[in-house]
Amino acid sequence: MENSMYKSLLSIKEKYEELNNKLLDETLMQDIKKYTQITREISSIKAIVETFDKYLLLENNLKEAKSLLSEKDPEIINFAKSEISSAEEKMPILEKELIILLLPKDENDERNVIMEIRGAAGGDEANIFAGDLFKMYSKWADANDMNVKVLDSTFAASGGFTQIVFSISGEKAYSKLKFESGVHRVQRIPETETQGRVHTSTATVTVMPEADEDVEIEINTSDIRVDTFRSSGAGGQSVNTTDSAVRITHIPTGVIATSQDGRSQIANKELAMKILKTRLYELEIRKKQEVEGAFRKLAGSGARSEKIRTYNYPQDRITDHRIGFSTSLKNVIVGQLNPIIEALLAEEQAEKIKNAGL
Repeated sequence: MENSMYKSLLSIKEKYEELNNKLLDETLMQDIKKYTQITREISSIKAIVETFDKYLLLENNLKEAKSLLSEKDPEIINFAKSEISSAEEKMPILEKELIILLLPKDENDERNVIMEIRGAAGGDEANIFAGDLFKMYSKWADANDMNVKVLDSTFAASGGFTQIVFSISGEKAYSKLKFESGVHRVQRIPETETQGRVHTSTATVTVMPEADEDVEIEINTSDIRVDTFRSSGAGGQSVNTTDSAVRITHIPTGVIATSQDGRSQIANKELAMKILKTRLYELEIRKKQEVEGAFRKLAGSGARSEKIRTYNYPQDRITDHRIGFSTSLKNVIVGQLNPIIEALLAEEQAEKIKNAGL
């Protein structure tokens, strides 16, 4: 292993131990923001340290085994040769793993996400498809020990949603879902189609890293306008008689956030502010990426016209056009998204290795 890489790994290991020692401080629990920041830092380097510890153990075994070669006992010498062979075989493998683990990571990978799904082209069928996508992500989240919370939704009269906003919280949620942003296209025969013709409809999916307590986004009260209105249910029917739904407009940017799924106006305002903060955070990220020229190929531009995936029901096939990956639709639509997620992550890793010249 190169000396510079070895020194960097020792430095990361030292930092990891320092961070864990900080967690032993009982007063830290009084500062949730700082506690969350430290635990997130620990999580971001844990895999590197664990892999490096395996490397260091093999390195130590190799040194000890080489020192035994001077012994006169044939059994000890044979044992030493076996240990040397084993270490020399495993250490290069671990070194390659460490190189991959040290590749630049998205600073938001550890975050929870806020997702928005909207019915787009295709009328009623597009809204129904938006509902199907929400069920798909909900089932995936449940199967992967993640939690889903609806923040805002507008039911469509024919079923599904014209728009739904929800959070998914769990281990590295953003790292797994960040490539879902874009236009999702469905090809199938609608239930109302009497002649058996296949229709094409679309829904847009937006995935944003949740802006939690440690994200510094300043929102001045003078920069926002808060409006209230009555929550609506399926078909646009009012579900209560009070103006409990909340719409917040950020005047400088024109960004709008609404919520009507909370139990009260206060709860909806809190949820709308959470959505607004996340939208503004995503805006900052996009501006930064544009300046640095760091738009990821897989994440795309998020443009409404950018079709990333097709769900073909007649052929039981789902295809991700960015990587040319296809698999069974009937499995994915019930939440078995991991094969696609893993393929996308593998492509991202391959791109990083290529760009790093490794």
